[in-house]
Amino acid sequence: MESWPWPSGGAWLLVAARALLQLLRADLRLGRPLAQEVPLSLGWLVGSQLHKAQLAVPQLCCDSGFGNATAKKLDAMGFTVLATVLDLNSPGALELRACCSSRLQLLQMDLTKPADISRVLEFTKVHTASTGLWGLVNNAGQNIFVADAELCPVATFRTCMEVNFFGALEMTKGLLPLLRRSSGRIVTVSSPAGDMPFPCLAAYGTSKAALALLMGNFSCELLPWGVKVSIIQPACFKTESVKDVHQWEERKQQLLATLPQELLQAYGEDYIEHLNGQFLHSLSQALPDLSPVVDAITDALLAPRRRYYPGHGLGLIYFIHYYLPEGLRQRFLQSFFISPYVPRALQAGQPGLTSARDIAQDQGPRLDPSPTAQ
Repeated sequence: MESWPWPSGGAWLLVAARALLQLLRADLRLGRPLAQEVPLSLGWLVGSQLHKAQLAVPQLCCDSGFGNATAKKLDAMGFTVLATVLDLNSPGALELRACCSSRLQLLQMDLTKPADISRVLEFTKVHTASTGLWGLVNNAGQNIFVADAELCPVATFRTCMEVNFFGALEMTKGLLPLLRRSSGRIVTVSSPAGDMPFPCLAAYGTSKAALALLMGNFSCELLPWGVKVSIIQPACFKTESVKDVHQWEERKQQLLATLPQELLQAYGEDYIEHLNGQFLHSLSQALPDLSPVVDAITDALLAPRRRYYPGHGLGLIYFIHYYLPEGLRQRFLQSFFISPYVPRALQAGQPGLTSARDIAQDQGPRLDPSPTAQ
């Protein structure tokens, strides 16, 4: 196998500069944070073969956000939508019931409850017995705390994995016999936070990284069956959970109330306040129009590509992640998403300052630790 003709020295810089210029010329404007949270449930689609007159589409996580908007679009396109929601009486569920056709059916499901998943799987198998299952859209996502990995309880990591990873795994495995029979589609909404280490999103990003890797495995393994697998990696869009500032404030207070005293003394309450303030500032820059993600999901069901990156700026961000040195990548993510702030134990006059700073400097370049929002 030929080795890749990788340039060195000045030639490398020239290649990087040219690639960056092409991205800028392509109007890949810098988007804001890439972490994405959606309500606690999953989105999925069921349908017959596309050449048949009737198309059935079960869609999970339709209480709000991408799932809700996609369910409306698919219903308008003539799909029979089976929309799963966490609460059948939620505003999003009532809206779907009011504005969509009689083809759309609402199903209650909580991904953390095996009985709910089993009930939905059984309903889907019975409902699609005559039409077949065309596609599955995994649209679940949950992020709980905005904090360093050390500050997040281990239970937070488990909860994120339960919803973001194991929920999608269980639904996909449960519907694979039907998808193999129809050579159907699997569409999964993940996050760039699973591709690169965004500050303070370790639990969320870890679960999304596992999800993306799982879908990569499915993509290879299901190829002989004709099943196409697509991953959607959206920028940050203004879904209902993103706009819910009160929710993030409550979670910050919950973290402060349950944090071990040793960690609270080492990092300081002002450190956590800074992280959450920066996070909310980033969310305020989220993209208001959800249609790029809805269009990507729809396209993945009809004429799929392997990956989709809806939202401004993702091309530039991925270029920096894959082609620039690690120190610059880390510095970019910090300045782009949440600017650094010095923990209390590392501030001037605190015991152990010198040794702690030495360790921090060995880890790479740091930015000015000013708490001022960018």
